[in-house]
Amino acid sequence: MTWPPQSPDLNQLRWFGMSWTADICENSFKSLTRGYFLEHNEAKYTERRERVYTCMRIPRELEKLMIFGFFLCLDAFLYVFTLLPLRVLLALLHLLTLPCCNLGGLRLLQPAQVCDIMKGLIMVLCYSMMHYVDYSMMYHLIRGQSVIKLYIIYNMLQVADRLFSSFGQDILDALYWTATEPKERKRDSIGVIPHFIMAVFYVFLHAILIMVQASTLNVAFNSHNKSLLTIMMSNNFVEIKGSVFKKFEKNNLFQMSNSDIKERFTSYVLLLIVCLRNMEQFSWSPDHLWVLLPDVFMVIASEIAVDVIKHAFITKFNEITADVYSEYRASLAFDLISCRQKNACTDYSDSVARRMGFIPLPLAVLLIRVVMSSVNVQGALSYSCVSLFYMGMVTLKVLNSIVLLGKSCVYVKRANMEDKLFEKPPTAAPGKTPSRTSKTSRYLLLSTLLNRLAAITSLSLLGYDATSTELKHRTPKKDLLDVDRFTICGNRID
Repeated sequence: MTWPPQSPDLNQLRWFGMSWTADICENSFKSLTRGYFLEHNEAKYTERRERVYTCMRIPRELEKLMIFGFFLCLDAFLYVFTLLPLRVLLALLHLLTLPCCNLGGLRLLQPAQVCDIMKGLIMVLCYSMMHYVDYSMMYHLIRGQSVIKLYIIYNMLQVADRLFSSFGQDILDALYWTATEPKERKRDSIGVIPHFIMAVFYVFLHAILIMVQASTLNVAFNSHNKSLLTIMMSNNFVEIKGSVFKKFEKNNLFQMSNSDIKERFTSYVLLLIVCLRNMEQFSWSPDHLWVLLPDVFMVIASEIAVDVIKHAFITKFNEITADVYSEYRASLAFDLISCRQKNACTDYSDSVARRMGFIPLPLAVLLIRVVMSSVNVQGALSYSCVSLFYMGMVTLKVLNSIVLLGKSCVYVKRANMEDKLFEKPPTAAPGKTPSRTSKTSRYLLLSTLLNRLAAITSLSLLGYDATSTELKHRTPKKDLLDVDRFTICGNRID
């Protein structure tokens, strides 16, 4: 190697520069003209396109289910105000005319009449107890709290409402069954009166809880900067974070849909209560109603937007088609038709309460309390208006029931579920309990378990995972008709 080093040749530098420029131009040209063929992965892109179409169909299919469920809840809610008082009067009239009839050892009242009287007594007692609760004092007590504290209280009230709904219907069902259980059977209950007292206190406490919810919402509406209302609406969007990124099955999504229907209907009733209380404070001025309507529409729009976004992404991430909402509609329609049959096992309002978690009695007690305190009825003209309003409610209830029954028949027929309407529910044999088994059956059961344990052990020695197979067959997926609002599906309740 010579020193100092020789300078590179000018021709070599020129050649390297030309080749480098040519490579850049060639790569740029290939990047601009490079082609690819999506049909080589046709299945993947077809699946992505179907997901987009599913998300586009979700709002329409979801709102169909929501509207149908809303009118189902409305039907059960109007039943408390319209047909239930008439059924109670007929049952009491039948009870008063018993001395004029020769029963010959038959029941004094039919089971349905007993349940109606129980519901009527609960409504009357709870309405009388609600008179001792001052709505104005509760409103000013809540208004004096800070915004963050009210936000925490509102979230706690939502959780408490779900817990009350899950346990409340069991309390009412226990009361109805204890009051109508056949006398020839051996009873293991604590009696009708303790169950009745429990039911009265449940409805009263649940009505107070809903009143606190309505008062908190009323404070949010009347706040000057609307910050509390904005925070409460943002709480709905937090629900998206807690639901979207979770594994959902069809039954879990059915529970969530029922919960959304119940929450939407309850929100509408709470908004009605808020509007009634505000209109009373402003002497029923129509101008103040136009002040309330923008906030009301904003709350409703946020509820709809959150439900649509939540269901769209849940179905996208879990690969659930939009047709599943048609199955959900058919399941709700099946409940309506089965409860209208002659040999029905339950009342329709109780069926809605079990399926959706919507119990109309506490909400009805609160609404009656608010209406009676907000509207001053005096004079013959006022009572005539009340009578006309009641007749209008009865007409609305009857028309709503007719339309719902016709739609339900269409949905059930479209889902090919007519045969299930005539299936009788399984009943236990009289005088037999599942806990009483003979010694022979115990020995047979023990030998069967030992044989299955030996088979599983031998298969595991061969490398076959028999336990997982047994668990898969042991926990089959439940049918939609067997899924209530608070049934555990998978490993949770949604």
